[in-house]
Amino acid sequence: MLVLLFVGARILLRPVPPDPPSPTSDDLARAETILAGEPTTMGNLALLGDKRLLFAEEGRAFLMYGVEGRSWVALGDPIGNPRDRAELAWRFRELSDRHDCHTVFYQVGTANLPLYVDLGLMLTKLGEEAHVPLADFSLAGGARKALRQTVHRLADDGWTFRMAPREEVAARMEELRAISDAWLGEKHTREKGFSLGFFAPDYLRRFPAALVERRGTVAAFANVWCGAAHAELSIDLMRYHPDEPNGLMDFLFVSLFAWGKAEGYRTFNLGTAPLSGLPDHALGPLWNRLGNLVFRQGEHFYNFRGLRAYKAKFEPVWTPRYLASPGGLAFPRVLANVAGLVSGGLRGVLMK
Repeated sequence: MLVLLFVGARILLRPVPPDPPSPTSDDLARAETILAGEPTTMGNLALLGDKRLLFAEEGRAFLMYGVEGRSWVALGDPIGNPRDRAELAWRFRELSDRHDCHTVFYQVGTANLPLYVDLGLMLTKLGEEAHVPLADFSLAGGARKALRQTVHRLADDGWTFRMAPREEVAARMEELRAISDAWLGEKHTREKGFSLGFFAPDYLRRFPAALVERRGTVAAFANVWCGAAHAELSIDLMRYHPDEPNGLMDFLFVSLFAWGKAEGYRTFNLGTAPLSGLPDHALGPLWNRLGNLVFRQGEHFYNFRGLRAYKAKFEPVWTPRYLASPGGLAFPRVLANVAGLVSGGLRGVLMK
């Protein structure tokens, strides 16, 4: 009893390490330099500035993370030099342990799963990510008839697509803000964060934008992420004015596919469809059964089925995405912390 009392007192009285600071402008510049050589595009979310950054000792790689409750949540896999990824992951594990918190990696791919197992983490499938092979994409054929008709109808009505350079994005920021505010108002929602982009001028100025316009007036836009070596193309923030005709997003996507194909990009990353592709079996893990139930019935919180169906019409290749985290009794708390990071707290989780 005396030994337990002594150990407990030491734990309670020891100073808590200070929380890691938010990224500085120099940190964001370092991350942007690393991203210039990264073939995948998800790492560009680091430039939002809402996540902390941890760099490898030699500065050739980094990971981005947020802190919520007792969870330190890294977004995606470590980014940059592959030889530095294991060192970064272990350093992140050590730092979170020093703060007596859970180590979590959110939305990771399959390439580094053995590393997360070595860290002592449990793997849970979160959903699937959609990749459209651009070399094979075409509007020809019966399966693409509806999509082809939408694109031709809007083109005949005078709608056009073009890529705006970063300088033009900065000059037209207030025009884009008005579109974003109208979209948020029509959807009765508010901005998310962490794994989703939000309207932040300093962030949007860093990227070119895909514009859909008619007679010089922009009706829809999306900031465009371009991976190194023309490996991957993607978008983040996608907004359109609700007063404009249906189909503008289809028009934007198809036009971006054509642009990316002409520029030599190999794939277009449509992002993740949460909770899709989970095995639905009576003997499967509780998470899979619960996830399938939410996927079918959770439309109040998120349009799970609609998002999967929308991306599926472009006939993408689906790849799994995982959560690497502690299991057992810590798992529900980790899920709540991740949801809080994305939605800006518990209130955001319960509201759209």
